[in-house]
Amino acid sequence: MKELTTYYTNKNILFKEIKQILPKELDSRKKIDIYAATTIDSKFYAIFIVDSKSRFIRKNADDLMELCEKLTSYLDHNFKKKELLISSPLCSKAKEYLKQNDWSVRVDFM
Repeated sequence: MKELTTYYTNKNILFKEIKQILPKELDSRKKIDIYAATTIDSKFYAIFIVDSKSRFIRKNADDLMELCEKLTSYLDHNFKKKELLISSPLCSKAKEYLKQNDWSVRVDFM
């Protein structure tokens, strides 16, 4: 959590509340960190952190979007900003697909 707040503080984004949601709560077995956060100017972020050794491909992007929909219904809130923080290799088609669906992909985390 400290790395996350430091990362966003360096990007001049300050959160007043960050809540971690376990994948188990969303009926998922994926190894992913999920956060719901609120900035001080009331923008709502859904933050997904993926750290794996294998390449993140288009199928993973579909799974991620499905997980975000579950998060939306679980918290009963529609998020303004959806972000993927990733340290593993990323397929260009998956990145483009996420960007077309209003996702922000950041590969400079960690």
